Amino acid sequence: MAILVGMSGASGAPYTLKFLERCPGEKDLIVSRWAREILKDETGLTLNALKPMVRNIYPEGAMGAPPASGSAAYEAMVVLPCSVATMARVRMGLADTLISRAAETALKERRKLVLCVRETPLSTAALENAAWLSREGVIVMPASPPFYKHPKSLEDLVDHYVDKVLGVLGFPDPRPWEGLGGE
Repeated sequence: MAILVGMSGASGAPYTLKFLERCPGEKDLIVSRWAREILKDETGLTLNALKPMVRNIYPEGAMGAPPASGSAAYEAMVVLPCSVATMARVRMGLADTLISRAAETALKERRKLVLCVRETPLSTAALENAAWLSREGVIVMPASPPFYKHPKSLEDLVDHYVDKVLGVLGFPDPRPWEGLGGE
């Protein structure tokens, strides 16, 4: 499975790193200017550290790159993290960055599109954008890690959220929840 990953400028670079490490198949990455800054600030890493995990890395301004075209053979696109500004661009069809253009392409081609929104609280406009996109078939997943798997560390929280993202893409959960037990 070929996955296109967009990394916008919202906080959440550890999610992107873990997703790139754990997602099977070929991955291409689009990185916004602010995502580069967030990556360095939150992890101490540069884009060079991501190169072994992906097939290609594109800057957001590379509007002629393959992800801008419907003929690019991606089965799904994940924007992780997704800023509310990026979500608004996608909702309004503002294809002014490679991330928003690729997301628009995913919408028009009816490909799976997952927006992992990382900002909180959400304004009414952001909630309305999320609702509209959901009605169009987009999976809107706020970066809200689950606690029912009893995380012991920050890394566990990131892992469990990435498990959820991989699950919506159709990959099996490596640590499925066994329920609460009960009577």
